[in-house]
Amino acid sequence: EVEKYFRSRVAPEAQQPSHEESLSLMLSILDELVNNEILLEKARKLGLEASDGEVEDRFTEQKRMFTEDEFQRQLKDRGVTVDDLKRDLRRQLSIQKLFNREVVAKISITDQDIKDFYDQNQAQFNIAETQYRIAQILVTPRRDPQVRNRTGDDAVTDAEARRKINALLQRLNQGADFAQVAMDYSEDPVTAGTGGDLGYIPESALNQSDPALKRQITTMHPGEISGVITSRDGFRILKLIAREAPGLRTLEDPRVEESIRTTLRNRKEQLLRSSYMAVVRDQAKVTN
Repeated sequence: EVEKYFRSRVAPEAQQPSHEESLSLMLSILDELVNNEILLEKARKLGLEASDGEVEDRFTEQKRMFTEDEFQRQLKDRGVTVDDLKRDLRRQLSIQKLFNREVVAKISITDQDIKDFYDQNQAQFNIAETQYRIAQILVTPRRDPQVRNRTGDDAVTDAEARRKINALLQRLNQGADFAQVAMDYSEDPVTAGTGGDLGYIPESALNQSDPALKRQITTMHPGEISGVITSRDGFRILKLIAREAPGLRTLEDPRVEESIRTTLRNRKEQLLRSSYMAVVRDQAKVTN
């Protein structure tokens, strides 16, 4: 099973990893598979395993982004079957439901937590120059073993990447939530887990980027979503979440409160996920 996952994550056309890199990746995959099996068993015990209908809906949603030929080629390139995909989807959906109930639902952020954070970090709310809070969805035309989106979806050719990014843009234009789409399909391993959020970027930092990219960002209105932008590393869709003018932001500003709440929630979720995983793994009997 480890070998199968290893082959699916190392593109045949890419430079092959060294012996040490291969062993390191295989150990990482082994640890991931053990954790996933423990969490799936926990989800089953709590009656949270994904239903056949939920799996089929997610499978159909993923497959819709490709032609039949592209879909079959992806299966062949990754060395997996439709049953393998559905089994992975069932596990992903089940673990997501488990974390939602056992971790996310138990996170509480109080007004005092928010005030304490503001008092301790007031300097970061004193804006020296205009800043843009941006989220992105990135799709690359190559396999990336570091992809960490919730569906494991990864375009491997230029044609697949173009088809995928256009399908995602259409979905966004039809009202889909940007953060959810980014978590499910973005191929940026750094931001996919946070809904594509790149945080606040100072205007001076945009001067170092592609002039067309800066022009796109600076002319957008908060809440606006760009079209498909072609860059050196693939295709991306941007969303301007907020624009901050220079000056001190007070706690009475709803955006300040919301940003602090989001920061604290993400910190607690990351800590609680790690703690929960440590507890359930300690309780499990693992035969390796």
